[in-house]
Amino acid sequence: MGIKEDMPLLARHEGEWSGTYTVVSPDGTVIDHHASHLTCSFPDDGGHDYYQVNRYTWPDGRTEEHRFPGTYLGNGRMGFDTERIKGETWELDERAIYLHWYYKAEGVDVQLFELIVLSDDGRHRNRVWQWIRDGVCFQRTLINETRDGA
Repeated sequence: MGIKEDMPLLARHEGEWSGTYTVVSPDGTVIDHHASHLTCSFPDDGGHDYYQVNRYTWPDGRTEEHRFPGTYLGNGRMGFDTERIKGETWELDERAIYLHWYYKAEGVDVQLFELIVLSDDGRHRNRVWQWIRDGVCFQRTLINETRDGA
């Protein structure tokens, strides 16, 4: 079986998503807030099993774009290993995906733990990143997204 069959919840994330990222300190102070547009796809060209493009726009007009090709590892797990991140993801149940990763620029001492929850109708998803250094959470990223056209 392939990635879409072995990871049916991940397959339900295919498409275009618009939303916001809000980064907060442990006490809830907003550190950053910006808009996002993500494309999640399963290319047929054989190059990658999964491909995600993240586009961010800040209120001051600044933009960033990052690409995350994923490789199906088997047993319901997918891995990412790019110049930016290294990590692994898997489905917890029929609504939640878990991702453990780190930014390579931050080093392995900073790990991120992400929980992604998809609504029953597949139109909305909510994500939380917990940023951990030396066993302590130093910030969280709160992400709310809506499927484009929903």
